[in-house]
Amino acid sequence: MPKLKTKSGAKKRFRLTARGKVRAQQAGKQHGMIKRTKKFIRNARGATILSAQDARIVKQFLPYG
Repeated sequence: MPKLKTKSGAKKRFRLTARGKVRAQQAGKQHGMIKRTKKFIRNARGATILSAQDARIVKQFLPYG
């Protein structure tokens, strides 16, 4: 059986944890920080674990996860 191809966009944006959950960067922090509240910026630091519904979709693009 041939190797499966990984979507290159997904491998740049998502990583899998040791238990198979999907880690992603927080959304909404690329630009426009002046109009965001301090609380939003503070809470959007670092990475987050995707919900089960979103992770199921992303795992289709990361076949060896």
